Amino acid sequence: MSEHNLPVLVVEDDPSLREAIGDTLELAGRAYVAVDGGEAALRVLGEQAFSIVVSDVRMMPMDGITLLKEIRARLPHLPVVLMTAYAEVDKAVDAMRSGACDFLLKPFEPQALLAHINKYELPAADDGAGVVANDPASRELFAIAQRVAQTDATVLLTGESGVGKEVVARFIHRHSARQAGPFVAINCAAIPDSLLEATLFGYEKGAFTGAQQAQAGKFEQAQDGTLLLDEVTEMPMGLQAKLLRVLQEREVERVGGKKPVPLNIRIVATSNRDMAEAVAKGVFREDLYYRLNVFPIAIPALRQRPEDIVPIARHFVAEHGGRFGRTGMRLSSAAEAQLRAHTWPGNIRELENIIQRALIMASGPVIEPEALNLAPRPTEAASPPLAAEIPAPSALPETEKRADNMKDLERDHILRTLAEVGGSRKKAIERLGISERTLRYKLQQYRDEGYFQG
Repeated sequence: MSEHNLPVLVVEDDPSLREAIGDTLELAGRAYVAVDGGEAALRVLGEQAFSIVVSDVRMMPMDGITLLKEIRARLPHLPVVLMTAYAEVDKAVDAMRSGACDFLLKPFEPQALLAHINKYELPAADDGAGVVANDPASRELFAIAQRVAQTDATVLLTGESGVGKEVVARFIHRHSARQAGPFVAINCAAIPDSLLEATLFGYEKGAFTGAQQAQAGKFEQAQDGTLLLDEVTEMPMGLQAKLLRVLQEREVERVGGKKPVPLNIRIVATSNRDMAEAVAKGVFREDLYYRLNVFPIAIPALRQRPEDIVPIARHFVAEHGGRFGRTGMRLSSAAEAQLRAHTWPGNIRELENIIQRALIMASGPVIEPEALNLAPRPTEAASPPLAAEIPAPSALPETEKRADNMKDLERDHILRTLAEVGGSRKKAIERLGISERTLRYKLQQYRDEGYFQG
């Protein structure tokens, strides 16, 4: 069983049943707080966080339905399971309408109680898979994500670049009935237009020059699982019509193929753009927008969930410290204070990059502020780079010294080309032989990684 760092709140006015529930939770290794009524429950809810509330319905002077309504008003996404006798099923129906997750009919087996708790509770602040949710805004976000994960609804995740949209998408997949199936992600902005259709839908042998054998596309690869369409607003208009048909018909036809393949997948799409604005400008189909926007979730920027900053930084120190052979590293209190004060225009991706560099630069086991090298950054939204913002060719380190991999070579080439044409995107596109969409995506990456400001 995975560890949970938030306790369960038990509300029961019968001392013997309250004790029995407490024993069940203790034997299962679960922390809990037990109180004897609704007023006491509201008091402790104002003092600490809980993963779930398990409450009796019949209590005096505040019954469980009233308590439920109070919790919904104060903590709208905190799961509540109510315990009720068979004769009070009408109250259970009222409770479900008032926002209860579920109810348990008395008497119930210990395993039934634990199953309900495991099914509905909020995720741990760090679930061991990249999810860190200490801030109330994050806890609410993942509570919503956990609820929609129980369904097969198409989810649209929006938010600034680098906020962790793929982390939320993977969380939804892990908490869904499809968790045993594949999770397949495709970044619609990172793949050249000419290859995107074949990558998404697959192709048959001989469908185009170089297609020497048939290949299943991302849709087929995600069969019985989840397909993430990352940055879907960057998809060319011509391909959007084909995507719409696939989503409507729930079948895909390979390029050069004649036999449709039925699909059983869940779609999660993401965008860092204002999608309604993209529709208004005519760069994104309105009918496709409504097909994807079944269950929208807006992910707050890192600066909007400040209590997550240091815990996420610590998570990256542990994760990348192990990869870099620098285990046991930690942040000093001064470094953590500096992290809290930063505005994080590049969000979590920027934080991860800074922690990786700090692990390399730190001279000892403690990361101090100087290793973070946090220069003041602009807080406004990124704008097209000006010539002065592009590093001059002479200011860039020699390619031979930095060519650790192809990404370094590509980044150097793109930034050098931009510098040589005075920051003109149109001229850079002509020289580089790439689309404006691809260039925009690459520049956003380089901004997030701190290679230039814009």
